[in-house]
Amino acid sequence: MKTTNVTQIKKTAKLGVFTLVIMNVVAVVSLRGLPAEAEYGMSSAFYYLFAAIVFLIPVSLVAAELAAMFPYQQGGMFRWIGEAFGRKTGFLGIWLQWIESTIWFPTVLTFGAVSLAFIGMDHVADSHLAANKIYTIVVVLGIYWIATLISMKGLGWVGKVSKIGGIVGTVIPAIILVVLGVIYLATGGTPQMNLHGDFFPDLTNFDNVVLAASIFLFYAGMEMSGIHVRDVKNPTVNYPKAVFLGALITVLIFVLGTYALGLIIPAKDINLVQSLLVGFDNYFAYLHLNWLTPVIAIALAFGVLAGVLTWVAGPSKGIFAVGQAGYLPPFFQKTNKSGVQKNILLLQGGAVTLLALLFVVMPSVQSFYQILSQLTVLLYLIAYLLMFAAAIYLRYSMKNARRPFRIGSRGNWLMWVVGGVGFLGSLLAFVLSFFPPDQISMGSTAVWYTVLFAGVAVFVIAPFIILMFRKPSWVAKGSDFVPFHWQKDPDSQAKLAAAAKAFEESQTADNNSTAQS
Repeated sequence: MKTTNVTQIKKTAKLGVFTLVIMNVVAVVSLRGLPAEAEYGMSSAFYYLFAAIVFLIPVSLVAAELAAMFPYQQGGMFRWIGEAFGRKTGFLGIWLQWIESTIWFPTVLTFGAVSLAFIGMDHVADSHLAANKIYTIVVVLGIYWIATLISMKGLGWVGKVSKIGGIVGTVIPAIILVVLGVIYLATGGTPQMNLHGDFFPDLTNFDNVVLAASIFLFYAGMEMSGIHVRDVKNPTVNYPKAVFLGALITVLIFVLGTYALGLIIPAKDINLVQSLLVGFDNYFAYLHLNWLTPVIAIALAFGVLAGVLTWVAGPSKGIFAVGQAGYLPPFFQKTNKSGVQKNILLLQGGAVTLLALLFVVMPSVQSFYQILSQLTVLLYLIAYLLMFAAAIYLRYSMKNARRPFRIGSRGNWLMWVVGGVGFLGSLLAFVLSFFPPDQISMGSTAVWYTVLFAGVAVFVIAPFIILMFRKPSWVAKGSDFVPFHWQKDPDSQAKLAAAAKAFEESQTADNNSTAQS
């Protein structure tokens, strides 16, 4: 067993800092979200910075400590929450992350469909095509299943495509957008945003606060790469580096990109689905470079593919770890020849396909986009509440555990501050996310509340129902799932010790290899 673990860890330790940074940025940053905040003008930076302080920074710090604390124990949120509160609550955490990402796919892929619609040069026709539901469904499913097929090839393919796609489709377009905004102002362009507006928003307007709360989901996902912690070279050092660099790049892209978009499109004309492409098109028209619009449209679609690919391969791997631990039927433990969780990916694909078809019953693409976005916010925030609570609890239940990266050099007070702020920020966003924004025509508030309340209830209860039917036969023979620290039976303790030794040997081998190179 020991030899197998050592071999596996060596074989999968392939993600370096740069690749992980780009995967983190791609997992978190979606330029599709810029129009929603561009409506707020100069005050949009306040929302971004506020959310970064009370959410992104706490998520990044807590994820870094937990990932460094469990560098060879797979499972991501399942591991972190399960070590604190037991397998059922851990299952709930990773389940919500997986379900959230599954529901989220059609919303982000809608943006990919809009991007591809603007490849043509007739922008009136392009806008009509982007709003066509049949076209949107076809493109959404096409991009998603391409991402799934790439995921089937293994993490090596995922890392390469995510890195290239993240650079080409997210980072470079964001830089171009900011540079275009600077050129526009420097050459005498008329800003459509009041540059002398207030930095601090009018928080007495409750509707603005509700829509702005959705910014929390913009920052969600920085912890997701923790699922791949065993695939990271020297994870105790490289994982925290990648998280912090990714967080910094994320904030810069959101703040500067939103300002650049607000400069070229009046707030009253902003559409949550199409405005990013319209913004690029307006800049290119101003500079007489209209031929670049199709180029940037293709690049943005490639960025969507990279982002979706990162999420297809991430939470599904966490669910696979749950299956390996014996908490899901053997169906969820099946892999292909590349060791990829094929059945989970196929099941996930079926769910995404069904959700995409719901376009036909919504009053508009934009309303469908918003209601699914809100449901993903609610589900993900529950998982974050559990993660923050687990990080604080583990300071006491595993107070002597090794923490290569630690929030605060002494005592637990800084963890209480960081974890507490993250917990309260997540709780605030959770409550506000139930309120429909009046900026978007939803058709029926009854449908809005029904979908949100019923969706949250069903998805929270589901993992506990699954565990009620758990059978001893679900535990796969030869599984390399590392036991939880609270599993005190001799077999679990022996397996835990063997995994720890295998990890130390693999780290030594990696360090020697790096030194020689």
